[in-house]
Amino acid sequence: MIRVVSRQAVLAGLVGACLSLAGLPAMAGPFGDEAARAVAREQLALDSASEQLGAVAESVRPMARAGEVTVASREDGPENAAAPVATPASLTLAALDAMPGATGDEQWKCLAEAIYFESRGEPLAGQIAVAEVVLNRTASRSFPSTVCGVTHQGVGNGRACQFSYACDGNSDVMKSALARERSEKLARLMIDGQPRTVSGGATYFHVRSIRPSWSRQFSRTVTIGAHMFYRPATQVAGG
Repeated sequence: MIRVVSRQAVLAGLVGACLSLAGLPAMAGPFGDEAARAVAREQLALDSASEQLGAVAESVRPMARAGEVTVASREDGPENAAAPVATPASLTLAALDAMPGATGDEQWKCLAEAIYFESRGEPLAGQIAVAEVVLNRTASRSFPSTVCGVTHQGVGNGRACQFSYACDGNSDVMKSALARERSEKLARLMIDGQPRTVSGGATYFHVRSIRPSWSRQFSRTVTIGAHMFYRPATQVAGG
C-alpha cells in the first residue's frame, strides 16, 4: 500500500526538525500544523522578495562598453604611471613653464641665447625650429661642430656673422626673465635629445620681411611665425 502523506504533515515534520536542531521541543497537533503553515508562508515571501531585489539590482547594473576596462589595480595608479615624454607635438608653453629651471654648460648657454635673441617673440614651434637649426648645423660638415662655434661663426674675423645678434653691438644679456627661462629650458630639452621634427632638417632661416639671395639655393621646409626655414636642395643624380 502506498502511504499518502499530507502537505500539513510534511510541513509539521520540517518545523519539528528545525525545532529539534534548535534544541526546542517539537509541537504536535493543530497548533503545530498552523505553525508549519506560517513558516512556509514566511519562506515563500522571503524567496519572492529576494528574487525581486535581484532583478532590480541586475537592471541598474552599469554595462561595460566594448573594450572598456572595468577593473583597476593599485599598481596602475598615477604614482606608478609612466611620466609623459615631452615632444614638439605635445609640448606647450604651460608645460614648459611648469618645468623646473634649467642649467648647463657653455654650449647650453650659447643655445639658450640663440633661442632668446632670434625667436623669443615667436610661437613655441618657431623657437624650437631655431634651436633645431643650430643643432642641425653642428651635425653638418659645412659648419662648426659645437653649438657656440655655430652661433658665433663669423664673429671677429671680418666676415658676416651667421647669427646677427652675435655681432650687432648690443649686450647679450637676456633681460626678460620669462623669455630667458623658457629659452634655457628649451635649450636643455634640445641638447638632451629632444627629437628634431619641427624644422624639417633646416640649417638656415630668415625673417619673412626679406628675401636674401641665398634662399634661392635651398629648399624651403616650413614657415613658422615670422621665419622661413630652409635646408640644402637635394642633389639629383647626374644633374
